[in-house]
Amino acid sequence: MKEKIFRNYLELRSLHDFKDVKKPEKKYSVDLLNPKDFQLNKFFYKNIGKNCQWIDRLVWNDLDWTNNISNDKLSTFILKDQEEIAGYFELLFNHETKEAEIAYFGILEEYFGKKLGGYLLSEAIKYSFTSGCTRVWVHTCSLDHENALRNYLSRGMKIFKAETLIR
Repeated sequence: MKEKIFRNYLELRSLHDFKDVKKPEKKYSVDLLNPKDFQLNKFFYKNIGKNCQWIDRLVWNDLDWTNNISNDKLSTFILKDQEEIAGYFELLFNHETKEAEIAYFGILEEYFGKKLGGYLLSEAIKYSFTSGCTRVWVHTCSLDHENALRNYLSRGMKIFKAETLIR
């Protein structure tokens, strides 16, 4: 049986249209992962992605992961609950076009329902714009968390393309 997947591409072109979500509690922080560590990217990809059917990187070996995070255009940010990791996002910067793609984004299941999705997305958007970007974009689909699209729209992002895939 074939499955329909609905994918939306969203963008934000100005901080004037941005609707920020403040940190829900003092104990949370979002920091750039420095030095880069492919094991953390791999951990988040597998643990967050298992519920969203992220599959493209599951065939990667450690060299593939290392090559991916070695990309100068890629930055990874980690959401922490004090010293415990809670979520992440990967930003891909295109400095020529002044665009940032939120390539991967998510929160570990044990942190669902704590109002962290809006906060984490707000931090991704703010970081992108303060780094000189004039456009932040992302795509999400019907396989992602049920609140994903609502979160992007609530932050002021607008859909610029939608498609239906059959798999």
